[in-house]
Amino acid sequence: MYEDFKSRLISFSDDEYREFTMKGVPCDRPFLGVRIPKIRELVYQVSPDDFEEFLKAVPVSFEEVIARGFLISRLPYIEMLKVFDSQVLLLDNWCAVDTFCASLRKAVKGNEEDFLERKVEKLLASKDEFAVRAGLVFLLDFYVRFEYLFLIFDRIESLASRDEYYIKMATAWLIAECFIKFPEEALVFMRKAELSEFVLRKAISKICDSRRVDLSLKEEVKKLRKVGRKNG
Repeated sequence: MYEDFKSRLISFSDDEYREFTMKGVPCDRPFLGVRIPKIRELVYQVSPDDFEEFLKAVPVSFEEVIARGFLISRLPYIEMLKVFDSQVLLLDNWCAVDTFCASLRKAVKGNEEDFLERKVEKLLASKDEFAVRAGLVFLLDFYVRFEYLFLIFDRIESLASRDEYYIKMATAWLIAECFIKFPEEALVFMRKAELSEFVLRKAISKICDSRRVDLSLKEEVKKLRKVGRKNG
């Protein structure tokens, strides 16, 4: 069944789209050039009876990794947890991370506290760049609520020394989302936190690009650009 799935996946390859994706997603895996909505559509045609076989298969292409993540998102929460770590080991680019994280929203709903303790905290403590990014994206996707806000700020500060590009970009994105939803608390955090200049400026840029932020708040956050920060 998995080989049949791969054949169907390949049948939707688009050379022009493959070239486009390769430019935007640095990854050593081969690309087929299949659009993500089509990958999702094909995965949702897979029978639950075939899940075990699919999860045993070793994905080769970028699209197969994405497909495996979508398949895992269809599992009940406890079953998803059992194979979660095996998918994290395959995450080697920002797109695979972000797509996988977003796909788990339904599976995790109602189990956020347990998921935070079992998986997210371990991801944030990882030495791997993309595992840490996954932890940050999970915080962004599932936990930007007041009750988790100061935990998020603490985890951001704990990662301040990490210099990997995709960790810094995810950190900036997370800060911006916190600001959009909780501007007063996030502004206080941004003023006092030991953030790198790169992260601070990227967060400010994302905030200023957002249509969900008032002009007066954008002007206030722009003032932080003049504050001295360590390079990075």
